Amino acid sequence: PDILLSDIGMPLMDGYMLLREVRKLPPEQGGQIPAIALTAYAGEINYNQAMAAGFQKHLPKPVDPIDLATAIVNLIGHNQP
Repeated sequence: PDILLSDIGMPLMDGYMLLREVRKLPPEQGGQIPAIALTAYAGEINYNQAMAAGFQKHLPKPVDPIDLATAIVNLIGHNQP
């Protein structure tokens, strides 16, 4: 995959825990994949928590499709060799 899109509020394992587990992987197994948090929690505290967990972008729901596409293109473009 080129990018990880994850909701924050999920059963059993939230998006923060998911990304922390992904970040433990070596780069060749996806540990450095660009990641975007999609969440209904749009406050500054939630943004800071998403960034601390390793997300590069935090988008509040409902997400505008153009904003999501732009965020994906920007993140993938920054991670190309």
